[in-house]
Amino acid sequence: MANWSQEEGSPQPLGATWLQKENSYNFSLYSRHATGVTLLLYAAQDLVNPLLRVPLNYLFHKSGRIWHCRLAADKVANARYYAYSVEGPNDQNAEFHAFEPDKVLLDPCATLIFFPPNFQRSASIGRGSNAGRAPLSVLSPDSTAFDWSSEPTLQHESDAIIYEMHVRGFTKRSNSGVTPSKSGTYAGVIEKIPYLVELGVTTVELMPVFQYDPDEGNYWGYMPLNFFSPHQGYTAASDAETARVEFKSMVKALHRAGIEVILDVVYNHTTEAGANGPTYSYRGICNGSYYLLDQSMTSYRNDTGTGNVLRSAHPAVRKMIIDSLRFWVIEMHVDGFRFDLASIFSRNIDGSINLDDPPLISEITGSAEYTDVRLIAEAWDPASYELGRSFPGQTWSQWNGKFRDDVRAFVKSDPGKIGDLMSRLYGSSDLFPDDLDNAYHASQSVNYITSHDGFCLYDLVAYNDKHNLANGQNNTDGTDDNLSWNCGWEGDQAVPAEVMRLRKQQIKNFFTILMVSNGTPMFCAGDEFMNTQHGNNNPWNQDNETTWLDWDLLNKNADIFRFFKGMIAFRKAHPSLGRSRFWREDVSWYGVNGQVDLGYLSHSLAFCLHGNSQQDRDIYVMINAYWEDLNFRIQEGGASDWIRVADTSMPSPYDLLESGREEPLESQNYTLKARSIVVLLKNT
Repeated sequence: MANWSQEEGSPQPLGATWLQKENSYNFSLYSRHATGVTLLLYAAQDLVNPLLRVPLNYLFHKSGRIWHCRLAADKVANARYYAYSVEGPNDQNAEFHAFEPDKVLLDPCATLIFFPPNFQRSASIGRGSNAGRAPLSVLSPDSTAFDWSSEPTLQHESDAIIYEMHVRGFTKRSNSGVTPSKSGTYAGVIEKIPYLVELGVTTVELMPVFQYDPDEGNYWGYMPLNFFSPHQGYTAASDAETARVEFKSMVKALHRAGIEVILDVVYNHTTEAGANGPTYSYRGICNGSYYLLDQSMTSYRNDTGTGNVLRSAHPAVRKMIIDSLRFWVIEMHVDGFRFDLASIFSRNIDGSINLDDPPLISEITGSAEYTDVRLIAEAWDPASYELGRSFPGQTWSQWNGKFRDDVRAFVKSDPGKIGDLMSRLYGSSDLFPDDLDNAYHASQSVNYITSHDGFCLYDLVAYNDKHNLANGQNNTDGTDDNLSWNCGWEGDQAVPAEVMRLRKQQIKNFFTILMVSNGTPMFCAGDEFMNTQHGNNNPWNQDNETTWLDWDLLNKNADIFRFFKGMIAFRKAHPSLGRSRFWREDVSWYGVNGQVDLGYLSHSLAFCLHGNSQQDRDIYVMINAYWEDLNFRIQEGGASDWIRVADTSMPSPYDLLESGREEPLESQNYTLKARSIVVLLKNT
């Protein structure tokens, strides 16, 4: 006799599950307010009319708030795809529901997605059927096992260097050097691994790779459609099965090269956007469960600035997110996550802010499955700013936006920044205190000066103002507070030689500070050869040469690439710089000639980092952000005790000397050119 689940289906796991022993599929869908759910099965030959409609009877096919059924393989027959039709209340004067049984709805937990040839975003907006034009979930028995053999276990610590990149933009240009058919794909990334190894990065942080709406005009990928499938547009074949295998192949290849893979993940909103957005899935399945509504329960909260906010504290949504993370760790072998607008996770189920024990953050933090997984928070959103100790994920790392802003301001010679710079170099203990109560680690600060969001590094020294007209919003999008300085000449037309020289020097200054600071450094792909977006600081919809890396610049600016490569190697060779803990008594701070000048008009600083506790050599750094030369006197040891590693004012290759070829000093007095940094190493 068959057991009950064989007759009625099981509420767990959510999604469609192939049961090999029973030769059947189990279907499971969460909907708190639905009054009726119909499973729709489609053959490949007809994507409009279902091959089979399976109405679910709540007396047999519902457990609590989950609808479910089980279908034998012979009943599924020739069906290749599935979706749902969901009925429910739609009283516009009561709680905001969005049920419409005419809509073909995607399973939120689908792991393979199919876009029909007639797919059309507009068909899912407003009332009426979207049959034949809506994304469908793929019915797939167990896929062919992927061979993960020879995959090493990675855990970079003091040597960690994070490289933020866009899968498509990294190799899409014809000059990227990859096989033309693989440009802009996961496979294209594989072909560029030797470049990443040469540069010295240990970790790639991929901008969103979750499947997003290909009809939306969204390049960055921060408007996810689904949380369980890699974006198909990053494969040459552009289908779900290929995308999954190609993504796994990329991860395996990166791991074999010693490079970790972190995903930038968006669990705070979806592509369904606001009230006028498409109904693809969550909205039509159970609007009030998946999204935060305002107090009147009649409209969406918009804490993300994108039209909707996922209700992450809701048990069903929380489980979906946890299951998604588990999928990417266990099935896809990724090493970590950077959570976009992670402060959204601190919302209670009613939308109020909970900084003590928010359910989702607690569940992720407490799971043994994420013990060795990097968890990085962007600890702010348009409605709340939780950087540092305010963010409830106390063991998580965080993007340090304060590091970005303070270093930008200091390098462009803003006054009153010496104390802030000291804090950032030290590891930002003001944000991540290591007192008895908090016990944060310096390594939790992810230090960066540029990311996808805002100016790239070259544009930071080439533009005073954003130039975003191409985005179609009359230059009103993107921040106006860039803390940039164009070195006296806006843009790239007829740039005087002395301006370009200064721009390169400032780029080297920025990167040197990043590499000698305590914490975990991150920089943006292309910064190492002065890639430009021509002043566009918000190119979210620019899937073109504005955002595709221009690899011709690698040869043109080989001196900058050499400097980046050398400074990365220097940092990795000296574990004294990047520590789990703060420098504490190992660092001594100095000024031009003695004590630090903390005055408002001061622009100079020096420090000596003693490396004995880390079995390392001492490092002495002198920084001059003043617009005139300054004469520094080295405060420790004699001239013969130090050798010069770097001087950013010098032309290549003298700006950074190779290991073993550093030059001894002739005097304890060192004249730092205007806007320059010098790095010394204790002579052995």
